[in-house]
Amino acid sequence: MERLQCVQRRCRQLFAQEPGLGSYSTQINRHTNSHSVDPHSASQGWREKRRTVVARHGPRQQELKDMSKVYKGNAIRTTKYSILTFIPLNLFQQFHRVANLYFLFLALLNWVPVVEAFQKEITMIPLLVVLAVIAVKDALEDYRRYLFDKNINCKVAQVYCGKKRAYMEKYWKDVYVGDFVRLRCDDIIPADILLLYSSDPRGICYIETANLDGETNLKQRQVVPGSHLQEREFSPESFHSHIECENPNNDLGRFRGFMEHPSGARVGLHNNNLLLRSCTVRNTDTVVGIVVYAGHETKAMMNNSGPRYKWSQLERRLNVDVLWCVFLLIIMCLTTAIGHGLWLKKLKNAVFLTEEDTSPALAAFHVFWTMVIVLQVLIPISLYVSIEIVKLGQIYFIQNDVYLYDQHAHRRIQCRALNITENLGQVQYLFSDKTGTLTENKMVFCRCSIYGIEYPHVENARRLKMYEEEKSESLSRRSSGNNCHSACLPTPPAEWEGPSNHVLPSTGAFSNQMIKEVIPDPELMKKLSGLCPPMLPLGGSSPSRELTYVTDFFLALAVCNTVVVSSPSHTVSEAQAPVKSVEEMEMMPTQTGANPGCSDRVFTQNTFKVSDKPLEDIEMMPTQTGANPGCSDRVFTQNTFKVSAPVCQTTEGSTVKPVEDEAMNMIREGASENDTDDELRYEAESPDEAALVHAARAYHCTLRGRSTDGLTVNMPGLGTRAVQLLHTLPFDSNRKRMSVVVRHPVTGQVVVYTKGADSVIMDLAETPKGAEQAPESYSHIREQTQKHLDSYAGGGLRTLCIAKKVLEEEEYEVWLRKHLLAETSIENREELLLDSAQRLETNLTLLGTTGIVDRLQEEVPETIECLQRAGIKVWVLTGDKQETAINIAYACRLLCPQDQLLTANCDSKEACVALLEELKGEVECRAERASTKTPQGSDFSLVIDGRTLDWALKEEAESCFLEVTKSCKAVICCRSTPLQKSHVVRLIRDRLKVMTLAVGDGANDVSMIQVADVGVGISGQEGMQAVMSSDFAISRFKHLSRLLLVHGHWCFSRLANMILYFIYKNVMFVNLLFWFQFFCGFSGSVMTNSWVLIFFNLFFTSVPPLIYGVLDKDTPADRLMRSPELYRSVHTSQASAWCVFWLTVLDAFYQSLVCFFVPYFAYAGSDIGLLSLGSPINASALLVILLHQVLESHTLTWIHVGVLVLSAGSYFGFVLLFSVCCVTCSPPTNPVGVEGLQMSHPLFYVVCALTIVTALLPRLLVRVLYNTMHFSPPRLATYWAKVEAQRGHRRMCCRSFKLSMTECGDDQHTLECGDDQHTLECDDDQHTLDHSTQSVIF
Repeated sequence: MERLQCVQRRCRQLFAQEPGLGSYSTQINRHTNSHSVDPHSASQGWREKRRTVVARHGPRQQELKDMSKVYKGNAIRTTKYSILTFIPLNLFQQFHRVANLYFLFLALLNWVPVVEAFQKEITMIPLLVVLAVIAVKDALEDYRRYLFDKNINCKVAQVYCGKKRAYMEKYWKDVYVGDFVRLRCDDIIPADILLLYSSDPRGICYIETANLDGETNLKQRQVVPGSHLQEREFSPESFHSHIECENPNNDLGRFRGFMEHPSGARVGLHNNNLLLRSCTVRNTDTVVGIVVYAGHETKAMMNNSGPRYKWSQLERRLNVDVLWCVFLLIIMCLTTAIGHGLWLKKLKNAVFLTEEDTSPALAAFHVFWTMVIVLQVLIPISLYVSIEIVKLGQIYFIQNDVYLYDQHAHRRIQCRALNITENLGQVQYLFSDKTGTLTENKMVFCRCSIYGIEYPHVENARRLKMYEEEKSESLSRRSSGNNCHSACLPTPPAEWEGPSNHVLPSTGAFSNQMIKEVIPDPELMKKLSGLCPPMLPLGGSSPSRELTYVTDFFLALAVCNTVVVSSPSHTVSEAQAPVKSVEEMEMMPTQTGANPGCSDRVFTQNTFKVSDKPLEDIEMMPTQTGANPGCSDRVFTQNTFKVSAPVCQTTEGSTVKPVEDEAMNMIREGASENDTDDELRYEAESPDEAALVHAARAYHCTLRGRSTDGLTVNMPGLGTRAVQLLHTLPFDSNRKRMSVVVRHPVTGQVVVYTKGADSVIMDLAETPKGAEQAPESYSHIREQTQKHLDSYAGGGLRTLCIAKKVLEEEEYEVWLRKHLLAETSIENREELLLDSAQRLETNLTLLGTTGIVDRLQEEVPETIECLQRAGIKVWVLTGDKQETAINIAYACRLLCPQDQLLTANCDSKEACVALLEELKGEVECRAERASTKTPQGSDFSLVIDGRTLDWALKEEAESCFLEVTKSCKAVICCRSTPLQKSHVVRLIRDRLKVMTLAVGDGANDVSMIQVADVGVGISGQEGMQAVMSSDFAISRFKHLSRLLLVHGHWCFSRLANMILYFIYKNVMFVNLLFWFQFFCGFSGSVMTNSWVLIFFNLFFTSVPPLIYGVLDKDTPADRLMRSPELYRSVHTSQASAWCVFWLTVLDAFYQSLVCFFVPYFAYAGSDIGLLSLGSPINASALLVILLHQVLESHTLTWIHVGVLVLSAGSYFGFVLLFSVCCVTCSPPTNPVGVEGLQMSHPLFYVVCALTIVTALLPRLLVRVLYNTMHFSPPRLATYWAKVEAQRGHRRMCCRSFKLSMTECGDDQHTLECGDDQHTLECDDDQHTLDHSTQSVIF
């Protein structure tokens, strides 16, 4: 607060000098009425987009009433229906389907007497059953949502009651906008609350946003500044201000508004003042805030879009198939209508009753609509319901696949989109992020360059290599122990954390043992060991300037971040005040150890060893005032420290060798210091920040505490110092950097520390302030740093540049004045802040660069190789440098050494177009020459940077860009923005008409994931934004291979074959009715009762396809994984889909002819009735349809057999019961005794058997001939699997022979193989074994 008051006083002076600054001067200069502006003087555009919030128990009761009418309460309701609205609303939604409207039309049409085909009630049954099944499913889903809403709404919060003047417990649903809410530690925030008070004296509240975005690291929120609410215990009765803020929106990272006090002063409100619903309060005893958004207007609820629904490509093809079925229906109905008209026209002296006044044409018209009703089952109404049920079953098995379970993270795959499982089997292009998707996103500090000098950190690299080896061994042991397949998900052991044996305390986000244990570079540590106050000049000689660069570099690593120290051992108040000058540094007291004659000791971490090195080998540190001048500091470097033992000079100049006990005391002191540091818990928002903070900590520049206006940093040689934090300019994708403005703890100067992408920082550091004094030296530093950057990128490291800028007080005051205006602005605030940051981040001084290693995830190279073998083109869209991306691409086998690499880096749009034309010609020419040698395609790979990609996506160049990329097996887009990623995916999807899949793990991948046909999110280190926007969520990239190659293949083949089977059985059964029309004068009569006609497709033959669609496996999973080429067979089947459809229809026509005419000719000349003829026809048709599925199934289990038997048994049971009990159920016919009589005759069974054989035999013969003459990919894989099994058996026989061969007689040996014993005759040195029909020669 002291810093805020200081800033306010300074700003008052600044604004007093310039009275014409505008409407926001009142927020600071409260006493200058001439500069005050009415609160309602904001622009009309902002007024229409804001809301006013006042306290519910304050004096503004009229405003409160108006507010209560408009603003929503805190109760949430995610259900679609209520008890009263369920039936009408559900029916309204279901009748959005054209198929349901079609069957409703037929049901109503059957009520017209002249076209009536069945009893009026019977035609309603199919539609009612389908509507009822979907309604029950929707009701169960809605009831689950209701229970969830009830649980949330009935949570309890402490809300201030004005009448009782105390906080009372209320349900969340009873909280309203304007209520004061008090929260304790670990409480969940019930609404979006503006923070007014915190028990933390610094006005800070820590929250965990895991429920919102999945990030477990703590985030800081601060009390509204400048309101004096934090200076005393907060009382809601004393709050008389009102709040104006923007209307509710779903932007989690933005909150704009202001709080206006009764005095007229305004205070700007920002996102760090807002506590979002569903977050959890951590590490703070008490907070109080006022509700600004409640219920469905909170940002959390506005981001909750529920399950994702996309239109699958298979369903689009199904619509085309249904249209063809409609075409067939019309043809059949027209044929019947024309036939009936001609029949009536030629009819004379009819023996039955006809309407003489009805013309043949009108009668034909009536028969047309009658046949539409009779043949209605040709349109598969139950197919849509069956597809939904099958997809739910497929999702169940996907989510419970043990091979898609991550034992480390204890996560299974999530299927968030319920209707695109079959799209997984049709993917042709895969777009992947790099960091966190292909890599672990566990950044580890590897090396650095400071002042143009590289520090390779050899010991640290050796440690990382050892970690990799031990990690791979651990994974191999774990994988070898988990080869068995289990029906339930296993409980995995605890994750192995690293090579160390001791257990570390809990660390924060992105902090594990591998990240924390950074071994310092000896040379750099030696330079830092000479750091003490008198040796920190601001300029001068080169060594001192280098030391200044080194200290500023590590200070920038420690302070230029948003890392939260959740349990610091020191606070800002305990730290020493910043030193203003070198003279003050000289007056600082020394820190003494056990021996008063020795100065500070510098330690790093972990293990210490005593050395006998002479003191001359270690750089001597000058003594400090007040210390014993005869004793030098002891310096400890690296992970294993060596204590320089022998020399401690006395005042007389003689040397005294210290005793061993003193050295051991020093070791204990250093160890205890590191134990204290280990208590620190860093909560970082990104793994880069965590790695850099731990690297600075390894060099004793330790971040120990953070508040809103200050940092506590332990500096080498200086101890704990307070760093005044003036401003934080956060990272954004436009600037590609972040900066902090601090007051230097040693010099007291205002310093800007900046870190960011090298492409940006190197440009901003071209002409730094002060470089005129030594231009050659600074130019050399830039050149060397650029070489090191290129070297790091070539080694696959992520690079960041560190820079600084020293501001004069006047320069800072000018910038501060404009920046405060931008911070408190309501209109165009983001643009003003961006402009303010860019004005500050100029003329930077380059300090150095860092190289951070990000390991590949396990099995990424194998996964990418499998995907490419499956015919999927893999693109990598990353924001990293080109060299880094290329190196990672080679490491993960996306690129091969023999690939021809095409690089596109252009400076203008015209150059980009020309280069793409040149590449297009080169690719086409090379492809033509190589077509005879490499029929599988060219081996080109394209690498393009972000600026060139932006031009390539323009209309003038996109066609050429597509032609080039189509000929490339892989494309790498470097330095690409989130918007460019989505544009690339949309371009490929729309222009090439291919199935696309996008996979990513961060918020910058969300737009790409949403645009793709299939979006896959990885629940990694960067929260859950990508997961929440995805269709499928996995935890490791390697799971993609099984998800696509196995489950994608199965889901597509199952659904595609099930749809064809539905169409087949409907066409087959409908044609039985159609053929009968030729023998009944095309009158629309049928040879079966209407109940069997309706139930035949609705019940008797509907369940087997469901089991077929969920459980059928055309190829085993292990074979699909071993032979990724089988995935390409899906694309082949897509190309011939129309051919398969018509062959299926023709087969259905043939089988219907057999099923009708075999019984017809068998009973020709007999006196059986109409229903008696229909009995063998229906029975044989049912058995043919069921056995047809047996022929088509690749898997036959007891479940399949049970369902088939149950379907057949239900039919025969129903018709027998129907013929016994129902007398008037199907007028005008009488079914009593018909079925029982028919089934009592042997001819019935002979006819059924002959019909089944005749109907299915051609299909069986064709399939046998086809499989004999043509090896399909699955059968080819099966053949090679058998060959491999036979070879394995032979190898086992050979191995068994070598191990168990014993001499029997002279030249005879005995070989035991299984249960058989074979005798092996020896002829010279050749051994021949005859086993079955095979010969094995040794």
